[in-house]
Amino acid sequence: MNPVDAFAAEVKTNIESLGNATELQSMTKEWMLETIRHRYTYNFTSLGRPIIQYPQDMVAMHELIWQVKPTLIIETGIAHGGSLIHYASMLALIDLCEATEKGELLNPSEPKRRILGIDIDIRSHNKAAILAHPLSKRIDLIQGSSISDEVIGQVEKYAAGAETIMVVLDSNHTHDHVLAELNAYAHLVSVGSYCVVYDTIVEDMPEGWFKDRPWNKGDNPKTAVWAYLKEHPEFQIDKQIENKIQITVGPDGYLIRTR
Repeated sequence: MNPVDAFAAEVKTNIESLGNATELQSMTKEWMLETIRHRYTYNFTSLGRPIIQYPQDMVAMHELIWQVKPTLIIETGIAHGGSLIHYASMLALIDLCEATEKGELLNPSEPKRRILGIDIDIRSHNKAAILAHPLSKRIDLIQGSSISDEVIGQVEKYAAGAETIMVVLDSNHTHDHVLAELNAYAHLVSVGSYCVVYDTIVEDMPEGWFKDRPWNKGDNPKTAVWAYLKEHPEFQIDKQIENKIQITVGPDGYLIRTR
């Protein structure tokens, strides 16, 4: 076996071992509970914008975007726009690499790969910062409920003709809302690409942990994912991702479309 394949095999074995490391997983859960108390995820930025994610999930998305090379990423839930910028940076890098390989020049005013962000309330200061960012030409925004017929129609029109689509759901975290988003957008995901559902971790938190929020154990993104998968065998949970990164807000939330 050559060194490259040998290293890949070693990594695969490591990840499989992590999937069975129940003591480590228990310690990780306790650590995450404490970090949530301290608003740990609020400490990070991506190219200057707050992203409010664990670095491990940021790396997971970095790897997935490079692997899938989507021409369109649809994200519900914008907040400060850090995730939009994070994804846009990867898409810009992919475009640059592909153009370099082909000996072509990039046209920065007409990027090949784009991101569509949807939020019921895009606050003016966040919108201004997103639009002022150097990567803003890759980003389009829709303000409105992600599960309204009007917005769904706009998204379907926008996505028409996109070669490879990835979807990220990170808005209202109640079961009904996330299930409605899955029904509205998951079918747009290309075979081999992903629908990533964040904050499935709510199901693993103590009862009543989110006192000021409408979601709770039994009513959250993970229960919505479980319900959706019962009717949609074309998607499977990619457990290898969460086994690899261990620290994630998306357990059972990295869904790969296999057919």
